[in-house]
Amino acid sequence: MLQFPPLRTSATHSEGVLKFSLVRLCHCCGDPLLCVAAYLIDRTMSSSRKMDHLERTASNFRQEIISPAEVCRVNNESETVKSVCLAVANNDFTFKAGQWVDFFIPGVPKVGGFSICSSPGLLEKERIIELAVKYAEHPPAHWIHTKCAPGSEVALRIGGDFFFDPQPQQSPVNLVLIAGGVGINPLFSILLHVVDLHTAQQRAENRFKMGTVKLYYSAKNTSELLFKKKILNLINKFPEKILCSFHVTQQKTQVCEELQPYTTEGRISEKDLARCIYKDNLYYICGPPPMIQSLCKQLENLHVPREQIRFEQWW
Repeated sequence: MLQFPPLRTSATHSEGVLKFSLVRLCHCCGDPLLCVAAYLIDRTMSSSRKMDHLERTASNFRQEIISPAEVCRVNNESETVKSVCLAVANNDFTFKAGQWVDFFIPGVPKVGGFSICSSPGLLEKERIIELAVKYAEHPPAHWIHTKCAPGSEVALRIGGDFFFDPQPQQSPVNLVLIAGGVGINPLFSILLHVVDLHTAQQRAENRFKMGTVKLYYSAKNTSELLFKKKILNLINKFPEKILCSFHVTQQKTQVCEELQPYTTEGRISEKDLARCIYKDNLYYICGPPPMIQSLCKQLENLHVPREQIRFEQWW
């Protein structure tokens, strides 16, 4: 494991990242000044390009703690997505279902931003979290697909204002989760958290009464539907509590028999959403910006109040 204690950053995330780059990553060249110079040059060059993760999320909540983590396993989730399991020993490292991590890689100046796809309960019990990362040339994602392996050491910091964290005194709530592509990640974390809440409710371990969940999940084809087998297992385990509708937009082969009852060809439409419009629902959306804009407009057309719609955009 990495041989350094958790680092508490300064008030501004940019200063914290610079401090982390200096103190934790300078071993790659042995010269802290060179590392700072390289970091600043990279940031200056980035200013003329598309905004990176830290810039896009500058106004979002972030924990102060940066925690070391070790890769436990790496698997192929699909042809374009790898899942990564990480062990985090620091007990101060916690998250809410739906949040993401700043992903620090020794020797890689760019900081990644990846939504957690596992439940907070898994971290509490086993001190591990899981990510699912789509292939990209962006250095952190490229590193995960080309160099990341069991035993690799990284560091993580929790952030994000998009989450589901009901408290015991709150009234029951029903959720509608709407995902596009790898936008399923934070919503799958929320779905798993809902399962934990239902399980605790059955055991009388939790006073919060969880309602139902309807998941709409769109991808190019069924091979790109991440976690589909796990989702089907959850539907079977909680048949009256969890419902799912898969949507595929570029399916070129016949949908397998197991998925056929749950799969529709075409995008998620206003007609689809009209089937799940109820007064007390909360709507969580994650996917590409054009998809989110379209879905928000559709929900508004269906007279869903804006305060009941929550979304996170990934570029």
